[in-house]
Amino acid sequence: MDKVPTMARRRGADTYPARWRRSAHRARIALRRSGVDYFRGDGSDWIALVGLLIVIPVITCTTLLNPVWSSPTALALPIVAGGLLLRPASLLSLYATAAAALIVESIALGPYTEGPARVTPGTVLVVAACGFFGLVLAQFRARVGVPWRRGGTMLFDLRERIRVQSALPRLPDGWHREMALRPAGGQSFSGDFVVAARTNGGRTLEVVLTDVSGKGMDAGSRALLLSGAFGGLLGSLPPHGFLPAANGYLLRQDWDEGFATSIHLVLDLDSGDYEILSAGHPPALQLHSGSGRWEEMAAEGPLLGVYDGAEFDAVKGSLAPGDVLMLFTDGLVEASDRDIAEGIDRLTGEADRYVATGFEGAAWHLIEACAKDVNDDRALLLLSRRG
Repeated sequence: MDKVPTMARRRGADTYPARWRRSAHRARIALRRSGVDYFRGDGSDWIALVGLLIVIPVITCTTLLNPVWSSPTALALPIVAGGLLLRPASLLSLYATAAAALIVESIALGPYTEGPARVTPGTVLVVAACGFFGLVLAQFRARVGVPWRRGGTMLFDLRERIRVQSALPRLPDGWHREMALRPAGGQSFSGDFVVAARTNGGRTLEVVLTDVSGKGMDAGSRALLLSGAFGGLLGSLPPHGFLPAANGYLLRQDWDEGFATSIHLVLDLDSGDYEILSAGHPPALQLHSGSGRWEEMAAEGPLLGVYDGAEFDAVKGSLAPGDVLMLFTDGLVEASDRDIAEGIDRLTGEADRYVATGFEGAAWHLIEACAKDVNDDRALLLLSRRG
C-alpha cells in the first residue's frame, strides 16, 4: 500500500489546526505586548472594562428616556472610573464606546432639545477632558507598574517597614529609651530614620540615626533603601567600620542627592560607657545628673556619600545613673531664622522641664515644642540611665 499519499493527507489534515494555533499564538503575543492580555495577570482589568462598557449604554438609555435624571455629561463618570481602574490600552475601547454614545445622543435628541439633555460643545469638552486626564493617570500607573488598588497598600507597607526598622530593642532594667519621628508637613514618609540592634551578646546597644537629603516623601524612598542596608550592616561589622561601609554604599548608588548625615552610638549597657561616631551630624547632648549641665558630644566626620576614603573619629563618654543622652536630626534645632546653637539651647531648656519626671513621654513633647520648621523632618532619640 502506498504510504506517501497517506502521509501527505495527514500533513494536509494537520495544516489547518497548526495554522490556527500559530495564528492564535501570534495574536496572543501581540495582545500581551499591547497590554490587553486580560486572560493572564490582573483579571480585574477585564472585569472592570466589561462593567464600564455596560454602564455606558445604560447611561445613554437613561438620558434618552428620562433626561431629567441623566444628561450626556454623565458619560464622564465611567471615563473617570476607567482612568482609575484600567490600563491605557483598555481605555481606548472605553473611549470609543463613550464617543459612540455621545453621537447617538446628539442624533436622537437633536440640536433643538432644551435643558440638560442637550449635547453641547461644552458637554463634549467635559467628557474629552475627563478622558484626557484619565489617560494620563493610567499611563502614569502603567509606567510605575502598580495598580491603584494596590498602590495604597504598598505605600502603607513601606511606611510600616520603616516604622518597624526604627523600633528600638528592649533594654535591661535600669535603662529607658524613647524615639519620636515626625515627617515634614505631616506626611507619612520621612527622610530621617533609626536602625538599632543589641550586639556583643546583648551587652552593647548600637543605634544609628540618619538624616537623608531631601524631605518627606521625596526622601522616603531613599530612606527605606538605606534603612534596610544600614540595618544589615549594623552588628555585622566592628563599630568603627560601620560609617566607612555606609559611606561606600551611598557612593555606589550614584544618586543626584546622594548624601546623608548620620550619628552612630555604641553603648555598653553594663558600664554605661559609650562611643559616638558622626558623619556630618549635629552633636549628641548629655545631661550630667550631678551638675544638671548639658554637654555637647561632637564627633568629627564628613557627610556620607561625598567622597571615598572618609575617616570618622570617635568621641567617648559615660552615662552615670541619672544621666540622659539625646540624639536628634537638624530639623529639630535648625531653622532659617536661627542657627544650630540657638536651637540646641532651646532644646536643652525644654528638656530640663522633664528631669523630674524621668523623661517619660518627653520625646514627642520636645519635638512639638522645639521644631519651628514643620516642613522639615524631625527625629529625637532619648536614652536615660535610671539611678
